[in-house]
Amino acid sequence: MILRRYGKWYHSVEPNFNPAAMTEIGFQRDRVFSVSAADFDDGYRVVTTDEVGAEADGDVQRHAERKLLRRLEDALRERVAALEAGQVLVVLNERTDWPKTRERRDKVIVDGENRFHFHWWVDPPLRVGVFAGEATA
Repeated sequence: MILRRYGKWYHSVEPNFNPAAMTEIGFQRDRVFSVSAADFDDGYRVVTTDEVGAEADGDVQRHAERKLLRRLEDALRERVAALEAGQVLVVLNERTDWPKTRERRDKVIVDGENRFHFHWWVDPPLRVGVFAGEATA
């Protein structure tokens, strides 16, 4: 399960990575689980923290960006799949350091024609932490 803090509460969320959105890297509350920040801080301890990033290249801008977001979501889901019983994955980024997609265009010549080659990455990376409930320690 992935949690993200909204004000004084942690809510369970699902990734909502959409290349057509203003904020491509987003999360949507799924209303499955919520806990107050005070109860979370009292009942959970940090096990590990990690940065999740991704990169992608391509000849078509939107395809390269979609590939980047798919890789980022896959990396996030791998971390969720590796959680042990009683553990949750928490998104640690705040509004001031929220991950964004970045693009660089390189001019290349293909079959004698000028083309662009697109390189996409995430900066800053998505920061996540694995937290365990005290009952599982």
